[in-house]
Amino acid sequence: MADSRFDEVWTLLENQRTGGRFPGYVAAIRSRGQTELRAGGTLAVGGTAAMGPDTIFRLASLTKLPAGVLALRLIHEGAFGLDDPVARWLPELAEPKVLRHPYAEITDTVAVQRPILVRHLLSLSFGLGMYSQPAPLQSVIDNLGVGAQKCPPPMPPDDFMARVGSLPLAFQPGDGWLYNTGSDVLGVLIARATGRSVGELLAAKITGPLGMDSTGFYAKDASRLATGYQPIDGRLQIRDLPNSVYSRPPVFEALASGLVSTVPDYLAFLGVFTEPRDDILPAELRRLMTSDSLGNRARRDAQQMIGPGGSWGLQTEVDLAADEPWMVPGRFGWDGGTGTTAYVDPSRELTGILFTQRAMTGPTYDFAAFWTAVHRAA
Repeated sequence: MADSRFDEVWTLLENQRTGGRFPGYVAAIRSRGQTELRAGGTLAVGGTAAMGPDTIFRLASLTKLPAGVLALRLIHEGAFGLDDPVARWLPELAEPKVLRHPYAEITDTVAVQRPILVRHLLSLSFGLGMYSQPAPLQSVIDNLGVGAQKCPPPMPPDDFMARVGSLPLAFQPGDGWLYNTGSDVLGVLIARATGRSVGELLAAKITGPLGMDSTGFYAKDASRLATGYQPIDGRLQIRDLPNSVYSRPPVFEALASGLVSTVPDYLAFLGVFTEPRDDILPAELRRLMTSDSLGNRARRDAQQMIGPGGSWGLQTEVDLAADEPWMVPGRFGWDGGTGTTAYVDPSRELTGILFTQRAMTGPTYDFAAFWTAVHRAA
């Protein structure tokens, strides 16, 4: 194989694979118009089926970027507005109560001061989501099954919204930031506002035009779906088999975490930003999606998960400062808890994607070595 300036990256991934970090991986780097793709290992521990470009992975939270593009495309088409109150389509959120402070008991509430807007769902600032530490509201969210621990939610969208609507908000809409739930609520709004399923809309607006034939809410060919693993006590234990929920249509098409895809498909998706596709999403909306959307308090909340130097745009993380070796102001993307990561660095004309089947162990650093090597070589 010809020499590559990204040899350090490919060597790192092979060393991680042979060292047992994950049984296999697929990765791609696109730099100044040239693409390199590598695959190594197997779909399962001890298996013989080899990883390849057509291997399907659970995207987990990398689903959020397609969610942002889909929502903004529909805004561009006039299906709803960024500053429309969501109660028009989500009456469950018409008159929520608000906790006196995010860690208050769930009965210690005040009146809501302003309506929840569509932009609050996109920016994850509407008032519900995943806390970074224990809280009474987090316990209730988990008990109702509408938290991030269920991927995708195991209930129909109307049931999901009834449970979400029974909860008080952690803060006034727009004032803070909590992860994940806003993306799934956004999906329900999209379906109700258009009268079409999220999967149908994704196919019509994004995956179909981009030729992303292996991307959807389930793997149509489960034999290509990698087994998912969770690292526990230094060993990889099976988390999800190919014939589980991701091998059949789900009851909830979850825009927070529900898509499966391949590395070539996701690279084609990110091409909406790098080889601009105004027919998919106009330039002004691409800029809006990948720019900081948060105020100071919400940004501080987000940085408890994202880390210093980062913030949140509309369904994507955005770098504001180079607080880590791989961070560059203007870089955007995100990670998926099932072992996926993808970022675009416009300043270097650089896109990187790594899909593994090793679940993340926390919100940061699982992919630090990969991104450090990528940016050192770029």
